[in-house]
Amino acid sequence: MPWGFQMLKKIHKSELRLGMYIHDLECPWMHHSFIRKSFMLRKEADLARILADGLSEVCIDTLKGLDVAAPAEERISGAAQDPVAADRQAGAAPRASHLEELPLALQIRNEASEVIHSLLMDVRMGRQILVERLHPMVARITESILRNPGTLVSLCRIREADRFTFRHSLSSCALMIMFGHHLRLDPAILHEAGVGGMLHDIGKMRVPDHILNKPGKLTDAEFAVMQDHVRLGLETLRQTPGVSPSVMQVAAEHHERCNGSGYPGRLKGSELSLLGRMASIVDVYDAITSIRIYHTGIEPASALQHLYEWSPGEFDEELVQRFIQAIGIYPVGSLVRLESNRLAVVMEQSQDGLLHPRVRVVYDIGQCRPLAPFDLDLAPADGGGDAILSHEEPRAWNLDPAPFLALELPG
Repeated sequence: MPWGFQMLKKIHKSELRLGMYIHDLECPWMHHSFIRKSFMLRKEADLARILADGLSEVCIDTLKGLDVAAPAEERISGAAQDPVAADRQAGAAPRASHLEELPLALQIRNEASEVIHSLLMDVRMGRQILVERLHPMVARITESILRNPGTLVSLCRIREADRFTFRHSLSSCALMIMFGHHLRLDPAILHEAGVGGMLHDIGKMRVPDHILNKPGKLTDAEFAVMQDHVRLGLETLRQTPGVSPSVMQVAAEHHERCNGSGYPGRLKGSELSLLGRMASIVDVYDAITSIRIYHTGIEPASALQHLYEWSPGEFDEELVQRFIQAIGIYPVGSLVRLESNRLAVVMEQSQDGLLHPRVRVVYDIGQCRPLAPFDLDLAPADGGGDAILSHEEPRAWNLDPAPFLALELPG
């Protein structure tokens, strides 16, 4: 198990559904009819057997399989659903492979970058911003993520250090939409989450460049000026027609923390909105995985581990777990080491838990040589016994995963 942790939850047998991973049947082995106590619940017959065995509770691992309705979901949609099945029922666009979505996602990323760059520069120049320009762009981003959640998000990771604020706004928008889609947010709220992600750091355009782009550590006085970007952003948004209260919440609360240690209001717990708690997770994840003038970003899998470790105090624990489920333990574009002693790039997330993505094998560690790339589905039924052993730092191997994500294999 990566990082040495699991996301375990005891549930009543009535809450069981296919796609859950049974971690423990919560009874002595002689009291049930299964050979193993840990397994993926795939068959109606196995579900019937659990009910027939008279078990009251079971323990599931929500890292490996589906979860029951989470509080955040219940507040928004009333019930948890399988996102793929829900999309199908709602008549959403059919899912596309990474390579099918790649040219569309690339076009959307480039066009959205120009829109957000223009809008933020208007703020810097003191001009009135036209927030309605964002709505068609956020709609297109949402459509891309519904077709393939990982493609656009992986493209947003490729950015220049000196354009961090612009690309961070775009990436935060995409991550908020991916996160909200996983939580089954109402489409209107999902759209507001995306707009909020775009505009949450708008106040930084009114922070002096010598502070915003300082390569070294900020002094206490400089940090106080930087923190003021939240107030400045809200001031700008209040003067902008068409900005909703939900978007205001994202901008106001993305630096707040559940234990009250954040800023500017030192809000805690239930004082924070759902979108604000989501934004605080997204903001930190994207910031620590990004290349900045003053630091090199860490790999997504390491960033998720940090979020998990920080969540008991700073972040909503349930939402951190949901974010990890949404983005995948090994996000698209991650470099991983396989048990077969080969390196691979994660290409697609699996619908069968989080540990079995489709990967592109690119390097033989034992023989210290590149391989002709080929794809491998690590789902138990198709993975040929191979599995992910760990995530790897691309810099340590002098290997850039990005070109492999865009490579179309022959045949």
